[in-house]
Amino acid sequence: MTEQEILQIFKDAGALLDGHFVLTSGNHSPHYIEKFRVLEHPKYTEMLCRELAAKFEHDGVTIVVGPMTGGILLAYEVGKNLDTKAIFTERVDGKMKFRRGFTIKPDDRVLIVEDIISTGGSVQEVIEEVERFKAEIVGIGCLIDRSGGKALFKYPLRPLVKMDVVAYKPDEVPEWLAKIPVTKPGSTNK
Repeated sequence: MTEQEILQIFKDAGALLDGHFVLTSGNHSPHYIEKFRVLEHPKYTEMLCRELAAKFEHDGVTIVVGPMTGGILLAYEVGKNLDTKAIFTERVDGKMKFRRGFTIKPDDRVLIVEDIISTGGSVQEVIEEVERFKAEIVGIGCLIDRSGGKALFKYPLRPLVKMDVVAYKPDEVPEWLAKIPVTKPGSTNK
């Protein structure tokens, strides 16, 4: 699939939103990608994860790891396509950690998957958790890298789509954006 075809899936699902959004990072943006409008469609999720898995099919992946919440669905589907295990991390005391008896071995070849990367903070936490087990990370896959190449990792990042979506620090929100009512996606305060 091309980037345009993938973006069309997001458009068809109503996942590309305009307004005034406070992102998980605390930054403000006039654009938001509501990934769950796509992930609520198993057919779309399956198609996108098949594409993501294809980017790593020759890397000898033995386990796929995703951060809770969207990363769980992606890890499962990508793991299915790569015929390997799929596990996830959860927030424990503010950091991504393995729970539920999930573990990895030093000889595992780990693929980390994420839905949308903005700053890369959650992925970096997953990297640190995997490194704690001394496993080899073969790469990071994501549906959309909206950082414009600003999210950098010491492992290969292979997104399905690269976007440069503007985001402002809380103390740098332009006046025109500040006039738009704020939406905090993923929260109960919409």
